Order: sequence, then structure tokens, then C-alpha cells
Amino acid sequence: MINRTVLLKFSETTTQEQLQEVIEQFKALKNHLTGIVDLQAGLNFAEKSKEYQVVLTVRFEDRAALDAYANDEKHQDVAAFIREVGRVDSIGVDFEL
Repeated sequence: MINRTVLLKFSETTTQEQLQEVIEQFKALKNHLTGIVDLQAGLNFAEKSKEYQVVLTVRFEDRAALDAYANDEKHQDVAAFIREVGRVDSIGVDFEL
């Protein structure tokens, strides 16, 4: 199993409504993609890393499912929306469970 975690940092002009829309669009991928074991998204409330406002995590059955996710058109649409609403940085990590 593969775990992917992404932290997203947005510009100061990004609204709370836009952050919530990022979360909702990401969560909608769960019903679209195969090979997903679990998918979560939410607002970060940790004080130490508060500059990253949104956290996305997804567990895949295997690396093939991760690769399919990365290249999926709907995932690409969500990534484009994230950039559109003001993403200034992101950190993504993948590891095997």
C-alpha cells in the first residue's frame, strides 16, 4: 500500500470558501478513481506549520494506482483549480506502508 500526503500553501488572497472548495473537489476524486483505499482532506490547524492551510492524504492499493491517479484527467482538473485559486507552494511525499 502507498500513502501520499500533500501540504498546500495558498496566497493571502485565497478565501476560506476557495480552500473549502479545494477540499471538496479533492474528496470527490475518491468516487472517481480506482485503487484508492482511503482519501482525506481538511484544513490544517497546527500552529507549527500553519502557513500550509490544506492537507490532502490518499492511500493507494499499489504504485500502479498512484501512477493512474497522477495522470488522471479529473485529478489534473483539481490540480488546475488549486493553482487557479492561489497555490504558492506544496509539499508532497509518498511512502510505502
